[in-house]
Amino acid sequence: MKKEWIEVVSYDRDGYQPLIDFESWRVAILNYCDELSIDQIENMQKHNKTDEVFVLLEGECTLFTGGMGDSLEEIDAIFMEPNRIYNVKKGVWHTHTLNQQGKVLIVENRDTSDENSPTILLNLDQKAVLQKKCHYYQSMV
Repeated sequence: MKKEWIEVVSYDRDGYQPLIDFESWRVAILNYCDELSIDQIENMQKHNKTDEVFVLLEGECTLFTGGMGDSLEEIDAIFMEPNRIYNVKKGVWHTHTLNQQGKVLIVENRDTSDENSPTILLNLDQKAVLQKKCHYYQSMV
């Protein structure tokens, strides 16, 4: 096989890393990092220009949503299952937490950035809701 025909990449460090950008899309990996520990999450974000696709590859991940308005609405959670596609729609507040073995594939628009992805700070009650709804956190308490 000619190496110029297939690009092979991987990422094993903590956190988020874009791996492939092509025309309008990007593929990234998100691995566990301390800032995504359920007790460290400080905010949610939304993307104004793109949906965002998540696929759990390893470990555990809980995906949280908080509505589409200017402020957070009811916070909901879904415990991700491996090899299923989770598409967070454009404009939906969201965040996620991974256990230490967690690895998630992310597909989004290539131009997704802080400039078109506002964040909103969570208050203490909202943080408590995240912890209550977090699948792996509940098994630790």
